[in-house]
Amino acid sequence: MPVKILADSACDLPKDFYSNHNVTLFPLKVQVNGQEYEDVKTIDPKAVYDAIRSGDVPKTSQVSPLLFEEVFTKMAENNEDGIYIAFSSALSGTYQTSVMILDQVKENYPNFNLTIVDTKCASLGFGLVVKEAARLAAENVSKDEILKDVLFRSQHMEQLFTVEDLDYLARGGRVSKASAFLGGLLNIKPILNVEDGKLVPIEKIRGKKKVYRRIVELMKERGENFSNQIIGISHADSEETLEEVQTLIMEELHPKDIFTSSIGSAVGAHTGPGAIAIFFLNKQPS
Repeated sequence: MPVKILADSACDLPKDFYSNHNVTLFPLKVQVNGQEYEDVKTIDPKAVYDAIRSGDVPKTSQVSPLLFEEVFTKMAENNEDGIYIAFSSALSGTYQTSVMILDQVKENYPNFNLTIVDTKCASLGFGLVVKEAARLAAENVSKDEILKDVLFRSQHMEQLFTVEDLDYLARGGRVSKASAFLGGLLNIKPILNVEDGKLVPIEKIRGKKKVYRRIVELMKERGENFSNQIIGISHADSEETLEEVQTLIMEELHPKDIFTSSIGSAVGAHTGPGAIAIFFLNKQPS
């Protein structure tokens, strides 16, 4: 029996990915205009971006503990082995909740073989980890080998973001309100990185075009062997920018492939519309 791969919706993979690749989806929750939705399942990211543009401030919450309990118990009863690949514990309480529920389920099923991994990744950086794990599981690779790959990619995933408007990050406490105000006045765009699972501003650049060029420079500094890796780009309702950045990366770095997706509702509720995120490995698997 193949190893079961589970992931939560903050990995920002397309909706059809989960059913097509036999990956169990745990949706985070998103509240828009007073209504609660399940990320991926019952809300489209564009609805979140439109709500933000019209002045709403969407809120997010973690995966339902009851859903974890239901899925884990069923797997334990069926004697299935699995790996739950989770959103960064520094950005959501989802990982901690899943660990707590697993401990409870193991009281009744002590031999249940499920491993939970805190990727310390977000959006499609997290998604690329899940994508490769699903590919390996489909090829009947052993759990130990899949786990080794998951841990390697999680530890070596570079995650560079830029946002259209610092205000969105300030609302969620990701940057200070003062820096958001000044950024707006001066057309300053931040470059942020995910370090040890947290979103950290690393540079501020004036003007869009310069930001994208600087991101490519950072990719050259931090990455290696692009011709042998798949780069991920996720965007928040910003197709034009996606195409521009994709072209720039293809011309400068010649990657093996580029995989693109929309920044999902749960992550996008914090980045706001116009965000672009680029993901790549700083070291290649041996």
